[in-house]
Amino acid sequence: MAADPWGEIIGQDDAVATLRRAAASPGTSAMTHAWLITGPPGSGRSNLAFAFATALLSPPGTIDERVAIQVAARTHPDLVVLATEGVTIKIDAARDAVQRASLSPASSRHRVVVVEDADRMVERTSNTLLKALEEPPEDTVWILCAPGESDLLPTIRSRVRTVALGVPDPEAVARLLVERDGVDPGLAAQVAREAQSHIGMARRLATNDEARARRAETLDIALRVQTAGHAVLAAARYVEIAGADAEALGADQDAAEREQALRQMGIAPGGTVPPQLRRQLRELETVQKERAKRGLRDGVDRILVDLLSLFRDILLTQLGVAHELVNEAQRPRIEQAAGGRRPEDTLAVLDAIQLARERVEANVPALLALEALLVVVAAPDPR
Repeated sequence: MAADPWGEIIGQDDAVATLRRAAASPGTSAMTHAWLITGPPGSGRSNLAFAFATALLSPPGTIDERVAIQVAARTHPDLVVLATEGVTIKIDAARDAVQRASLSPASSRHRVVVVEDADRMVERTSNTLLKALEEPPEDTVWILCAPGESDLLPTIRSRVRTVALGVPDPEAVARLLVERDGVDPGLAAQVAREAQSHIGMARRLATNDEARARRAETLDIALRVQTAGHAVLAAARYVEIAGADAEALGADQDAAEREQALRQMGIAPGGTVPPQLRRQLRELETVQKERAKRGLRDGVDRILVDLLSLFRDILLTQLGVAHELVNEAQRPRIEQAAGGRRPEDTLAVLDAIQLARERVEANVPALLALEALLVVVAAPDPR
């Protein structure tokens, strides 16, 4: 993160202004002890939360460069981060965060607790935070992040002030990719549309040929499904694509974590791990398996989001709406697909995609959820 972390936030001017004013105005009505930052995936919830944390840990109205570096590295002594790489936030982690939140600041005017993906807390874990939000220490500030207010318990929603983020303009996302990452302007504009302004996904599509190839195959498969047999084969392939995507994201991190753990134990590469230290490696492997499980689920959801964009483009084409397509590069095939089914059929597919997302989130096996969806894609109602 840069010395001015607010500069990393694009397309959220109102939210930035609200939080900058709060950080610069301790003891006034602009500030409160608990915040909820909501917005769709890729809108910058976490970046905004940590920018706000940096401002709260700096002198009022300023950004301390040393603090910015520590927050970016998650090493600031007065910063507590509650997050998970698994499917849910564990209750023990929540209890630890609450305990640390009760301590006085070590070097700043606040102790700041950032809860990423607060929607990944089950009710029992959420209740662990509730008392801390009801009776917070005077100098502690909680910053929760979630897609929407409805993702949290009503008792928590009533104790936070919400700052809602919107979807950034694709033009702003493309400009960021060009200026920050040196991406070709034409490619930046294309991936910003295809990622539907999800900043992280747009950057990945812009900088990773394999990610672009997997997305292109995702659309191609859906456009070729015509029978129930095709649907079954396509569902299996989608699970493979999601798994490859998750593996690509996690493999390097897993290897680096294991190497670091061995180094901390004083074990040379390729050396034997003493029995008394193997438990630590097993714990690391458990964390990595949880992350892989979440990665597969997230990969399937990315596929479903891409399919939503595809069938939305088909529907707009069927209705004759003059609008730039998300998948502009696929316009000829989209126009062909639009002529082969009725708008009602496309709406049924869009409903089926949303249902598949809900089923995957509810732990229905991804293969079954995808097969049910693709059967709807393959079998439009007869004219």
